[in-house]
Amino acid sequence: MTVRLDDELLDRVRHAASRQGRSMNEYVGSVLDAATDPDLAGSEAEQLRERLDRAGLLAPPGAPRSRPSRAEVARARAAASTGTLLSDLVSEGR
Repeated sequence: MTVRLDDELLDRVRHAASRQGRSMNEYVGSVLDAATDPDLAGSEAEQLRERLDRAGLLAPPGAPRSRPSRAEVARARAAASTGTLLSDLVSEGR
């Protein structure tokens, strides 16, 4: 298949494929598949994410987080229980 694209669209397609670590051929094939297969229609949330990404407003995903250890949780609980009581702050008007 041969396609004629303007330079701006071609650059956007290259960039999108590169961001996903795919070849342009693979990326364009996936886009065409998604555009023509009703089973691949995205959810409302996915559509919103895509619009935010195109507008440059989608924050990149952060590093995966792990659960703190039991010892870290115990230390945090102990430290949290040493502060001023909320009821005292309210009664003092702070």
